[in-house]
Parts: sequence; C-alpha cells; structure tokens
Amino acid sequence: MAKIIAEALDGELDVVLVHKLGAPGQPELAIGSVDEAGRLYLSDDVRGLGVTEAYIAREKAAQLETLRKRRAMYTPIRAPIDPTGRIVIVVDNGVATSASIVAALRAVRAKQPAKLIAAAAVAPPGAVRQIAAEADEVVCLEVPDHFYAVGEFFEDFSQVSDAEVVTILRQSGPKPAPQA
Repeated sequence: MAKIIAEALDGELDVVLVHKLGAPGQPELAIGSVDEAGRLYLSDDVRGLGVTEAYIAREKAAQLETLRKRRAMYTPIRAPIDPTGRIVIVVDNGVATSASIVAALRAVRAKQPAKLIAAAAVAPPGAVRQIAAEADEVVCLEVPDHFYAVGEFFEDFSQVSDAEVVTILRQSGPKPAPQA
C-alpha cells in the first residue's frame, strides 16, 4: 500500500521499523510496540492481561533484536530518509489495536516532520481516535463499527516478507535533489 501511495504522489518510500509486543500466550494480540530506538508504547489495558514488567522487558528485547536484524537487511539497500521538515505519511494496511502505528507515528514525530499523516485501509473507531491523537491528519478508508480482525476486510492479507521489502526499497530509491 505504501508503495502505491508513494508512486501516486511522486513521493519517496521508506520504512519505519516498529514491532508489536505480543501478549503472553497470545503473540498475535498486541499489548504494545517498540520502535528501533527502543521507545516503548504500551496499550492502556495491558495490566488487565496480567502482564508483568519482566515479561515486557523480555518481549521488548526480543522484538528489538528482530528490528536490528531488519535494519541490517534494509540499510545496505539505502540509508533511511530523514523526515525532518517534510510531509510524512505513515501507512498501515490495516489497524487492529493501533499499537504499531502509534509507535511508528511517535518515532517519526521525534524527528520533527513538517506534517505527519496517518493512512490506513481499515481500523476500528477506537483505534482511529488513538491515531488521531498522534497524527496531524488521519486518512482511513473504512472505519467499521463492527470490527473483528483486519483480515476480514481483505481477500489476501498475507504478511509482506523481508525479501519483498528489500525489493520495494531497491525499486523506490530516493529522488534526486532538485537542481538550482
């Protein structure tokens, strides 16, 4: 989705590396997320799930290792694009808990973009409210009242592999600076 949006706007494409923290015994249920700088975002209801500080520390360390490996794979393709002073659109195909996109928005916001836009294909109303608190603007194509899972809104909601990301980054190099 991000590649299509970048091409349509004649913009540049990059990745914001964040990873969700899975709940104990339910790794697909996000209790929060971490960005590659180690900044942690925890969902409000995390304590109700019986999550301990020790569990959070272990899960954070494991996910940071995943992010380090991904950065090592992606960076040789090209260096990350600096978002400072730019209009940045953070794209998430679909949002369930908002944990990952909130962490991504905060990671980009820390680099002081001129404007920060969040874009998603689908998200529940509560997640859209959380995203709106982090972004200057939110664009979400579907905000259904009855939301069970992101996958119910897609014919194919398979994960994007690291190999696909590397290929897309190769094809989407930074635009040359305009000549004066």
